[in-house]
Amino acid sequence: MGHGHHHHGHSHGHGHSHAPASYGRAFAVGVVLNTIFVAVEAGFGWWSGSMALVADAGHNLSDVLSLAVAWTASVLATRPASARFTYGYKSSGILAALANAGLLLVALGAILVETMRRLLDPAPVAGWTMVIVAAIGIAVNGATALMFMGGRQHDINIRGAFLHMAADALVSLGVVIAGAAILLTGAWWVDPVASLLIVAVIGWGTWGLLKDSVAMGLLAVPASIDEGAVRTLLEGLPGVTRVHDLHIWPMSTTETALTAHLVMPAGGGDDAFLHDAAHLLEERFGIGHATLQVESGGTAACHLEHGHA
Repeated sequence: MGHGHHHHGHSHGHGHSHAPASYGRAFAVGVVLNTIFVAVEAGFGWWSGSMALVADAGHNLSDVLSLAVAWTASVLATRPASARFTYGYKSSGILAALANAGLLLVALGAILVETMRRLLDPAPVAGWTMVIVAAIGIAVNGATALMFMGGRQHDINIRGAFLHMAADALVSLGVVIAGAAILLTGAWWVDPVASLLIVAVIGWGTWGLLKDSVAMGLLAVPASIDEGAVRTLLEGLPGVTRVHDLHIWPMSTTETALTAHLVMPAGGGDDAFLHDAAHLLEERFGIGHATLQVESGGTAACHLEHGHA
């Protein structure tokens, strides 16, 4: 529920969202399992001559780093606010999502260079090794992805972890198929071609994560919220004739904040009004931190009224 109070002409309504579920155990298991698998897959990849396995191991290594970054961010997000960091460290999840996208891009570049070299000069590949090791990868990455599945809709940081693991499972499936094709045809060029497809799949997922995390970093209105609908709701509140200086931005990967000036010529804006407004914003849009300033619209007009609306 939200609650409202009034301080020096500013009305504040604060809704309180439920805290996101803790994924500390999922992060710990994911990091340990994937670290072990990276070592195994990279070793067998070089031994068997499979660039597809090496590419998958490189991607898995970036995922281990990504999981560690996301885990750190999820821990920081629970730390309380301070006099300097008045929102606490909630936005660390946004930074983690940006870092994850950057790590993936670096890994993709390194894999792509080696893949092109192998494509121009195909080398012998042990098909059975590709199939067996990649099949283990499907199990490891699939199990890790399932641990993050429940939180992927509500937290971009958790979604990043889920996408990393789910993409790895799909990539490993592609390596299994490539290994089977080499066993059946003896065509070594299948391996670097499979690696190129892996890079394309990872690149597509990375672009989405990068786009969303950059938007959050620039304090864009969350994609799930219609700014026009929020404005309409505020303008429809009893006694409100105009709304200006409306801002909606992500405080973290799970929480949204709002500030707005409400013009109410007939007066109003008491605690009950603010309570109801905060409750509506949280219930309809998931905005848990709302600050509303009530103005009479008299001769001393607000200097922000003709600014960004």
